[in-house]
Amino acid sequence: MMALFFFLFFLFMVVYAVLINYYHSAWSQLPEFVLPEKQPSVFISVIIAARNEEQHIPTLLQSLHDQQYPKHLYEVIIIDDHSTDNTAMLLQDLHFDGLQLKALALKDYVEERSAIGSYKKKAIETGINAAAGQLIVTTDADCRFNPHWLQSIAACYEANNAKFIAAPVTFYNQSTLLSVFQTLDFLTLQGITAASVYKRFHSMCNGANLAYEKSAFYEVGGFNNIDNIASGDDMLLMHKIFKQYPSKVFYLKNRWAIVTTEPAHNWKQFFHQRIRWASKADSYDDKRIFWVLLLVYLLNVCFLAGAIASFWNATWLLMVLLLLLAKVLIEFPFVNSVAIFFGQQKLMKYFPFLQPLHIGYTITAGWLGKFGHYEWKGRRIKK
Repeated sequence: MMALFFFLFFLFMVVYAVLINYYHSAWSQLPEFVLPEKQPSVFISVIIAARNEEQHIPTLLQSLHDQQYPKHLYEVIIIDDHSTDNTAMLLQDLHFDGLQLKALALKDYVEERSAIGSYKKKAIETGINAAAGQLIVTTDADCRFNPHWLQSIAACYEANNAKFIAAPVTFYNQSTLLSVFQTLDFLTLQGITAASVYKRFHSMCNGANLAYEKSAFYEVGGFNNIDNIASGDDMLLMHKIFKQYPSKVFYLKNRWAIVTTEPAHNWKQFFHQRIRWASKADSYDDKRIFWVLLLVYLLNVCFLAGAIASFWNATWLLMVLLLLLAKVLIEFPFVNSVAIFFGQQKLMKYFPFLQPLHIGYTITAGWLGKFGHYEWKGRRIKK
């Protein structure tokens, strides 16, 4: 039995090493997008679903107002998702010269207790139905943007005749252990996202920074057949569009395109967020990412099992420590290269020491994402 476990553990590590090397190579090959001299001219509709975001709305609107993209070429549509704070009032009272702002209330379309799977998808769909733009850009209410954010997205769209664009996301406010841990974890995910999209290896993205053609959204039926899933307004939609236009899905690797978002405030909120992300794993139509996630999960379970077994046999402890070192050496060059792009290389000194925490959270979030429940924005969602 012990020999079999050793073999499987080692096998998972070898396959994982090959996978991470593949991602690293793809990330390095992906060129940074250089904006052409020709100014883009596509009309953009920025869609934001907001629930209880009163503390973020003023900064959000200011950041959108400060975009260098011509004011007559973009609009902002914010859909209030049954907020219980002053979000709706702020959307009505705040005004910024030149900013085309539409504020919609989801309660006018869907009641709070309606039996729908995802209020966020319904809010985004409501916004798209009201949108005048040819290009839909989605983000979150707690995000901040480079002044050239929309310009870079529009330029990528026009240069590639894109149907779907995944773009970079990171965290601001890296002053606590939790925020540093989240940032490093997210850097890994962003590198994998860019690599997988570039190589058409599997579908992956983040809803805080997406763009897709409005006509493509309708052509694939929007959120139909995935609207019963609480999460997945990003990756599940992406794969629907990818199946229709496999050569027209891109990752925008450009520093101007980076969106910064707020990390979870506490460990409970963090775990609920990650459980929410993990909850859609068995709903992926793209089975390629399912096998990647399964490999990662099984490898982490092996680390936990080996650590538990080490209480009875010191050989297990030696094996776990050696393979943990191998894991760090495998991942570090890849994550470091991504950190350089995001200007967060200074955080890499913490990377080796946070490995045990990362293993524990991966196992816990993966298990509860499949069999548990989570809370998000004051709503309790069961699997």
